Amino acid sequence: MTTSDLTTGSASPAAPQRGRVRKFLSLVMIEHSVFALPFAYTAALTAMWRDTRSVHWVQLLLITVAMVSARTVAMSANRILDRGFDALNPRTARRELVTGEVSLSTAWAGTVVALAVFLGSCAALSWLCLALAPVAVALLVLYSYGKRFTDFPQVLLALAQFVAPVGAWIAVTGHASWAAAALGLAVGTWIGGFDLIYACQDYEIDRAIGVRSVPARFGIAAALRSSIVVHAVTVGAFAWFGAAAGLGWLWWTGLALTALVLIYEHTIVRAHDLSRVNRAFFTANGVIGIGLFGFALADLIVHGLRA
Repeated sequence: MTTSDLTTGSASPAAPQRGRVRKFLSLVMIEHSVFALPFAYTAALTAMWRDTRSVHWVQLLLITVAMVSARTVAMSANRILDRGFDALNPRTARRELVTGEVSLSTAWAGTVVALAVFLGSCAALSWLCLALAPVAVALLVLYSYGKRFTDFPQVLLALAQFVAPVGAWIAVTGHASWAAAALGLAVGTWIGGFDLIYACQDYEIDRAIGVRSVPARFGIAAALRSSIVVHAVTVGAFAWFGAAAGLGWLWWTGLALTALVLIYEHTIVRAHDLSRVNRAFFTANGVIGIGLFGFALADLIVHGLRA
């Protein structure tokens, strides 16, 4: 037996497993965790600043693990529950569960592992986080069912997103606050408002296959107008958070720029032209999430947050 035989023989059993893991991570779009993490960090670091003026690195690591694993549970459950709808929609028909690149058993296994990691990280944070974890999971999964029984599934998505910053605040302080609620409202309406825009792409097919949504029920123009109103609430809620948390001028500068980005996004998407939805949804959302967190972090450091 040659050295190459030994190498090939030892690597081959692991290769399929690595391939399944990569495909599962692609299924849940793990890279899009960047949209949720910045505001969990904003909540956690603001709470730490108000509490001790210093970063609690172990808590921050556990919050990161909890956020990513919870989002993985939500995305995997969504893909599992919606695989029938996805197969009927040309935009989603290439998703891994539809094409068979990821088996249903692999998706369920990944969901269970992610759920275990989430519960473990919550337990490591505090007993209260663990006690509240089932509520968070229920809200995350409920959104996947929402399109079956309500024309307003984006409200359920907003509630699920509300949990992240509030949970991060509770993980640090052991209690909720009006500042945390304001940030939760801002994040929930921000993501919910964009889902109103994103759902417009599937307006016709959703009506045909029985998926319920604001665009499917009320039309694209009504959905886009609604998203403008919802994002106005977002800006107001971010302002509420800044005032309640006692943040300074750098936060307010970031918020002003965020408002401008939101205005820009609403100018590039029209009821008769949805060709730039992806630019509004992915590029601009990433800019807002990372950019506003950067301003928040800078403000906290200027006002005394220590590593």
